[in-house]
Amino acid sequence: MIDLHTHSARSDGTDAPGELVRQAAGAGLTTVALTDHDTTVGWEEAAQAAAEHGVALVRGAELSTRHQGRSVHLLAYLFDPQDAALAEEMRRMRDDRVPRLQRIVEYMAADGFDITWDDVLAQADGPASLGRPHLADALVAKGLAPDRNAVFADWLHNGSRYYEAHYAVGTEEAVRLVRAAGGVPVVAHPFAAKRQRSLDADDVARLVDAGLLGLEADHRDHDDAGRRLARELAAEHDLLVTGSSDFHGDGKTNRLGENTTDPEVLARLESLATGLPVLR
Repeated sequence: MIDLHTHSARSDGTDAPGELVRQAAGAGLTTVALTDHDTTVGWEEAAQAAAEHGVALVRGAELSTRHQGRSVHLLAYLFDPQDAALAEEMRRMRDDRVPRLQRIVEYMAADGFDITWDDVLAQADGPASLGRPHLADALVAKGLAPDRNAVFADWLHNGSRYYEAHYAVGTEEAVRLVRAAGGVPVVAHPFAAKRQRSLDADDVARLVDAGLLGLEADHRDHDDAGRRLARELAAEHDLLVTGSSDFHGDGKTNRLGENTTDPEVLARLESLATGLPVLR
């Protein structure tokens, strides 16, 4: 069982990287990818836990990118974290999240919400890549909402009065950067229309021209039509087809291994990477 999309508390998950890997082993996974948002800070702890629990680890990240005005999440696997150009873009994306989140907190406080920046920081576990989920957790901790999903549905969705954009590299450029760093770029949940304005066939073709190597087809936010379209376009462009949980611990209802990737796909993914190996 191979799950290629999970998040730890180093971004917007709720479990430390080592605990996430322990849970992956307990769930029967043989391979798990740690793909925190715009950061690699959890890799070392995850690697130690993977060796302890006998789970193969795919080191990766989920990059916050933008394509023609749309938010696109790009999974980057097995890239060299020392690559200067990619590391700089990831730093810019992480750093811009902080003032953006501070502005949202200010807007909500001005509207009467009992929330402060210290409340948000209290939700971060260690050197986390901060994001809206930390604000959502702070609002839940304050008793202002029952869970993250309710906060996003009511106050933090992209169309809300409190939404603030943040810096995001262009998706085509991100694809090129990941490839140059020896990594394998795969678009996460490309046809999840409920969470974002989804891509279309022309968008995928442009990303393929930039060097895209895969599409995440099996994801809980894809309906049958979305999964079918992902497979059709993957076949047309000879792309990897992955499946995964997008696990966030208690932050979402997604469960480890609820969608998985074929072992042959993982083998091909590893063969395409020149940055890092899978840790076994």
